[in-house]
Amino acid sequence: MIATCGSARRSLARAFAAPDAGPVLLFIEGAAGLGKTHLLRELAELPGTPDVARLWWRCGADGGRPEPAEGEVWREPALLLVDDVHRADEDELRQLRRVLAGMEPGSAAAVTYRPEELPFPGMPLGGPAMTYPFRLTVLGDRLAPWDEDRVRRAATEVLGESCTAEAVSTLRERTGGVPRAVVDLLAMLREQRPAFTGTAAEVAAAGVPARLAELVLSRTYAVSPAHRPLVWAAAVLDGPAARDELIAVSGLGAVPGSDALLRALESAALAELGEGRYGFAVPLAADAVRDTVPGPVRQDLHRRAAGVLSRRQPVPWAAVGAHHRAAGEHRGWLRAVEKAAESAAASGRHQEAITLLERTLATPGIPPQARARLAPLLARNAVTGLRSDQTVEVLEQIVRDADLPPAVRGELRLDLGLMLSNQMGRFAEGWRVLEVAAAELREVRSVLAARAMAALVTPYWPGASLDVHRGWLIKAAAAADDSGDDAMRTAVLANHVGLAMSWADPEAWDLVERLPVQSTDPACARQAARGLCNAADSAVWLGFYRRVDGLLTEGRELATRSGAPYTEHSASGTRLLQEWWTGQWLGLAKRCEDFVADTADMPFLSSDAYVVRGLLAVAQGDWGEARAWLSQRGTFGTENLPVPLGATAAGAVIRLTLARQEVADAAEQARAAWTVVADKGVWPWAAELAPWAVEALARAGDTATAHSMVRDFAQGLGDADAPAARAALTWSRAVLAESEALAEGRPDGLPAAAETYRKAAAAYAELPRPYSQALTTECAARCVLAADTEGGEAPAHSADPAGPKALAASASPADGHATTASAIAELESCAQHFTDLGAVWDATRARALLRTRQPAKKGRPPGRPSHSDQLSPREAEVAQLASSGLTNREIAATLHLSPRTVEQHIAGAMRKTGALSRRDLTHRL
Repeated sequence: MIATCGSARRSLARAFAAPDAGPVLLFIEGAAGLGKTHLLRELAELPGTPDVARLWWRCGADGGRPEPAEGEVWREPALLLVDDVHRADEDELRQLRRVLAGMEPGSAAAVTYRPEELPFPGMPLGGPAMTYPFRLTVLGDRLAPWDEDRVRRAATEVLGESCTAEAVSTLRERTGGVPRAVVDLLAMLREQRPAFTGTAAEVAAAGVPARLAELVLSRTYAVSPAHRPLVWAAAVLDGPAARDELIAVSGLGAVPGSDALLRALESAALAELGEGRYGFAVPLAADAVRDTVPGPVRQDLHRRAAGVLSRRQPVPWAAVGAHHRAAGEHRGWLRAVEKAAESAAASGRHQEAITLLERTLATPGIPPQARARLAPLLARNAVTGLRSDQTVEVLEQIVRDADLPPAVRGELRLDLGLMLSNQMGRFAEGWRVLEVAAAELREVRSVLAARAMAALVTPYWPGASLDVHRGWLIKAAAAADDSGDDAMRTAVLANHVGLAMSWADPEAWDLVERLPVQSTDPACARQAARGLCNAADSAVWLGFYRRVDGLLTEGRELATRSGAPYTEHSASGTRLLQEWWTGQWLGLAKRCEDFVADTADMPFLSSDAYVVRGLLAVAQGDWGEARAWLSQRGTFGTENLPVPLGATAAGAVIRLTLARQEVADAAEQARAAWTVVADKGVWPWAAELAPWAVEALARAGDTATAHSMVRDFAQGLGDADAPAARAALTWSRAVLAESEALAEGRPDGLPAAAETYRKAAAAYAELPRPYSQALTTECAARCVLAADTEGGEAPAHSADPAGPKALAASASPADGHATTASAIAELESCAQHFTDLGAVWDATRARALLRTRQPAKKGRPPGRPSHSDQLSPREAEVAQLASSGLTNREIAATLHLSPRTVEQHIAGAMRKTGALSRRDLTHRL
């Protein structure tokens, strides 16, 4: 596992390149564990020298010293491999000098040594300086530690692909890249129980390999007891340190401390790691030494280390706190933890602060006054940054502490409510906690009371109505004005933007312009960034896709600059929604999956990605995957989704249920989802639900409720500027008109439904929303074909959303009534646009409908075409849908076939492809 040094091979090869080539002596320098002996073994296999004798000389070992008789030289070509020359005594060095001086042409020698253990630094063969023969070429090479890429390859060889990038980085850092230490530590991890899972924390906690511990302890205890405290000081500081720092921690004083450092360097117990910085060559070695220091002495060392580090600039407060704690100084520890967390938060390293505070507050016996200081700090970082479940558990415990001052408890309750709502999706709990916090804080801290009230302005959560949020906005604005705090005023304004944009308030865009995006106050800037991202998210739901880019770009840049990672991540979710609706599907599934993986510790934050990935799966016909993604893969309850996202997911689920001909179930789902939106009263959010809910109820025979939905949707929108919702309202009216015409046996009503569908398609083209446009255009064509069918019988309902302006343009003949020919042209165009988007299911459905009415091509010979050894077009379609996971009944509904016919086509496809099962059919295709 230790790489061969290519330059060493090339150097020795010179000696054997030509018969008259002079002898070569190569010195190979490398600290303990860098692989010198391994390199010699590889050099012993030097290519092109089959007739050269290999002679090993292991210094410090009895016997085995290949040397000619006194006064002779090597007469035959030889490769002399000398290992560990730093171990040789004077007699052995004298013999080796004589042998090397007597090498003849055609011979070479490789001599390895540890530079830190040479009796005479820089002189591998000891003193006095050797006089080398004129004909002898003397070269040097130095082995280096592995870089991170080489460590990664070694880890993969031993542990497979389980090591994360963070674990590899920690492995490289802890071992210093020394190959022997890397290999030994990997062996420990391989044998670890429970089995190694690939985390950096497991690497850090693995311990010290026995070989490394024995080496460093032998060197440490070779230092005299008077000087040994300086080595102990280096172990306690656990990193490169200046001479004066080591001396101060050791407690030896200037003169004895300087002498002790020299002795430690001479014995290789310590190494110079950089100019004026000293420590252990392998950082992991510090653990082995520190564990051998007597307890009372170790505590004194930690106490002095805390003082020394507190004088560094900048002060490493987390390390200072750790030293205070190890010294038994709990007050100093907690103060340092507080400063460390404040420093991390100020520089935007919120997760670092969260981890430190969580670990500290989870320690039993923390005094109440310390908890009162640290817990709000944890809460503020958790709300701004990315949460962990443990943070919520800690806060829930702390707010129950009766000894906490009311103002502190109210602040903690506020942050807990925000986390439950914004980062965990537990809206009902979060709302109740925030209401209590607003009441607690009203009397003691107006700024925080305003913050709690501002949170209750946010309309996305299920439950409270739009009017309730408006009432909280009035209270929050008054409290913010009373506080005189600019950041609080900006926070209320940011939530006002979200509320106003959600229901398309005409003043909403003016409110966006009032956000103080140029503020130099980081707190104001964070709130302004949130306001911009709120506006971008609302713009997506309203259908203002062309405005989204600017809002998101500015909002994300401001969030990054002011240190608001939660806002950054939420903006990424908004971007995925925009890409879905505007037809930017190439690579979108992968982007959704990557986002889910990146936010695995906060699944609620990735809910946008879950829904978009599910919508893609629906369009692609992968219905099993669709249900899994739309249900958030069990990470949290879908009933806790924000209202617009929940309505979108519900619309997709209703569509799937209708496609499976489970009409009664679809109707029940529609009623439940509609109640959530109606209770909220933010009617633009009904856009992604309404067409499917109306179709479900109409097909279930509940036309009264379907009419009521359309009427409530229209009244709720009023004259609001909400392009996506207005297009969806037109689509819903078309669905209702088509359903009634079919139910009443009135084919003459279908052309009007077709025209309404076309209006919806034109509206979607303007946004643009290509998938919605193609779906509504397909519906228009379906109505025309159904009207043209004798008796008015049409294929089963199959409405859907997507496609460009060309679709709408092709749908309006001059006389205002679509002909069958134009409907067929529409369908052909829709099928192509579905294919271009990647909507496999929709393209298959459109082509199936197309074939029911498309005339046969001229010139085709009579009878069925032969497909004896290839799939027929219909078999290929059925096989494609079957491989996506659709059942026979679902395929039959999509392609307007009987389940028996589908079964026959699948059997034919399996026979022709050699597939052994439906699953195998996927691979065969």
